[in-house]
Amino acid sequence: MTSRRRAVATLVLAATVLLLAGHSAAADASERAGPGAAVPGLRLYVLDCGGIHVVDTMRYELRREEVANADLAVACFLVVHPKGTLMWDTGAVPDAEWTPTGSTVVHRLALPDGQTRDIELTRALGAQLREIGHAPESIRFLALSHYHYDHTANANAFVRATWLVRAVERDAMFSAHAPGTTRPDTYAALRKAKLAIIDREEQDVFGDGSVVIRLAPGHTPGHQMLLVRLAKTGPVLLSGDLYHYPEERTLDRFPVFEFDKEQTRRTRQEIERYLATTGARLWIQHDAGANAALTKSPAWYD
Repeated sequence: MTSRRRAVATLVLAATVLLLAGHSAAADASERAGPGAAVPGLRLYVLDCGGIHVVDTMRYELRREEVANADLAVACFLVVHPKGTLMWDTGAVPDAEWTPTGSTVVHRLALPDGQTRDIELTRALGAQLREIGHAPESIRFLALSHYHYDHTANANAFVRATWLVRAVERDAMFSAHAPGTTRPDTYAALRKAKLAIIDREEQDVFGDGSVVIRLAPGHTPGHQMLLVRLAKTGPVLLSGDLYHYPEERTLDRFPVFEFDKEQTRRTRQEIERYLATTGARLWIQHDAGANAALTKSPAWYD
């Protein structure tokens, strides 16, 4: 073989090695991404569902001077995935019960157990969804973190969606004596909704690990959280009501109305490990300060 042929052969061999190495690296990267990788086109919209004026912070075992902001945000979220949409929580006041004015409206809400809440509202949930091209009747999946009134208000609007729910939670919602912190009239239409009963710790909503509903019981029997793995933002874990205030997390305090306080304690410990494993950031849905800093719809996180 001439020196020229040897040089060409050497170059071909080197190129082949580099190509194979590149293919191997790509395969390794793909394997590492595996189920649970961010999906191109995945979006998370943060919707403004108002806020709750809190008079008594001791309901959360917190003195007023221990919290930076006593009031609570009410956040709703829309996940838009290439395979469909998921609505996560639906607010504290049904759209039909108040009229937007262009400025903040204070709505006095009466609960079935006689308690009242002052809810600050600015934008209707349905209008926000239509603004981004996803009317309630077009949503593919509905999931509620739990059954309390401030997460179910507009649930009836999503009766055409497939409801992702745990049997123990649904049973409590439709029992003869629903918990006092519920408003059964706001989700009554879900009796007719198509059900997808979740019977495992984690439910992979779209089958690729990018959007995962995780069991987190204690606040209610079937309380759950939502993990969304975003390509640019990174993974975020929506808290439901595992915490209401960040001070609950730092001071190890618990609401006095937990379904099972000790179970909540265990769940919190498990979720801290889960956050470390997934690398996700915890978004405390009711944290008014953190919620105010989030980019709201029609912009989105990806």
